[in-house]
Amino acid sequence: MKQPTESPRACVIGHITVRDAEKWAEYRRQVPATLSAWGGELVFRGRKISVMSGEHAHAETVVLQFPDARSLDGWFQSPAYQALIPLREQAADVVLIGYES
Repeated sequence: MKQPTESPRACVIGHITVRDAEKWAEYRRQVPATLSAWGGELVFRGRKISVMSGEHAHAETVVLQFPDARSLDGWFQSPAYQALIPLREQAADVVLIGYES
């Protein structure tokens, strides 16, 4: 009997340079409420202490994990998250990259 295959989990890695700390704090406060409907969770949030190889311009990184790529895309495209993008763009330079794991 063939076993059902699981979809690979999906992660978003965000590289961040904050320009407005107050607006960034407001954005960060609101993001968690957008994750739960999609099974998303915060895995890691940290500030760069060194670059050991190559170049990396951003000071902060965040990692979010989702059950699968469909959930990741659903979260990003959701009205709840889309409503936060203008605030994010005012607050920081952010590169978001989706990965399967």
